[in-house]
Amino acid sequence: MNILVTGAAGFIGAHCVLRLIRDGHRVCGLDNFNAYYDPQLKHDRVAWVKDQVGEFPLARIDLTNATAIDELFHARRPDVVIHLAAQAGVRYSLENPRAYVDSNLSGFLNILEGCRRYPVRHLVYASSSSVYGANSRTPYSVQDNVDHPLSLYAASKKANELMAHSYSHLFGIPCTGLRFFTVYGPWGRPDMSPIQFARAITEDRVLQLFNHGQHQRDFTYIDDIIESIARLLEHAPHVTPQNADEQPGPGTSRAPWRIYNIGGQHPVALRTYVALLEKHLGRTARIELLPLQAGDVLNTCADASDLARATGFTPGIALDEGLRRFIQWFLDYYPLPVAHAPLAAEVQRRSL
Repeated sequence: MNILVTGAAGFIGAHCVLRLIRDGHRVCGLDNFNAYYDPQLKHDRVAWVKDQVGEFPLARIDLTNATAIDELFHARRPDVVIHLAAQAGVRYSLENPRAYVDSNLSGFLNILEGCRRYPVRHLVYASSSSVYGANSRTPYSVQDNVDHPLSLYAASKKANELMAHSYSHLFGIPCTGLRFFTVYGPWGRPDMSPIQFARAITEDRVLQLFNHGQHQRDFTYIDDIIESIARLLEHAPHVTPQNADEQPGPGTSRAPWRIYNIGGQHPVALRTYVALLEKHLGRTARIELLPLQAGDVLNTCADASDLARATGFTPGIALDEGLRRFIQWFLDYYPLPVAHAPLAAEVQRRSL
């Protein structure tokens, strides 16, 4: 298929582009290479992909540029759009809320308009487990109410699901929203805990654990995320006589619109997570326990049974194995000071 991937220089986006090209699809990427974190990491991800599968078209466009987005759709005429670009981060949304309105709302509208003006077979877009917000019952089901977000980031992702539904209903665009649960792995974002924690441990800095380290997270390895996306491409939602008569729920609709949880279904306590990082790095963390931060969800756990029913696949890479792979990449991409060279050598030896 001819596939447009937005956020192609991002963490999930780069892995997605690599998989799609390997699967024989024609891929065009889009990214604005903004400075939310060091753009060099984004350039390095793109170079990593090109080293393995060769050149691919990559448009440097901001989502808020409606004219440029329209021109890209007109030129490329994608069969499928995988929309992964967004302003990410819960805590940053407390400091710079307008970035979320611009990218996640106005930008998403431009993508929806592209899909309407140049009809696509399937729009797959990233939502987030953050939409579950104040829900206290786990595992989270796509049929749970998600009307109580705890951050503007979460609210923007909930809004994306509603915007997609309206376009699906009005214009018949098949739309699939993916609620990702704590994605980690090689080439991850430096504002997320794996890189932040690994750097603190290897540099012997104090590691701050909020909510006194009592959070639980449903960590999902990047390969499981990409496998889920690849399988769902072939499962565009559609209206059938059966679901046309059904009462719609929070995760289903009479329109060709569906929501899936993409998570490992095995939540891990934050202290256990840190212990595994310590194990794979061969060092002990210096920990400072702090109160709960505004916007943080206490615990997450995915009910991914809908994904399993639709695709026959369930994320299954254990956290211990996933962190082993992540640490191998981390020590290669973020070289340790000379004083820590023996540590790096020992970690690499143990990983063989």
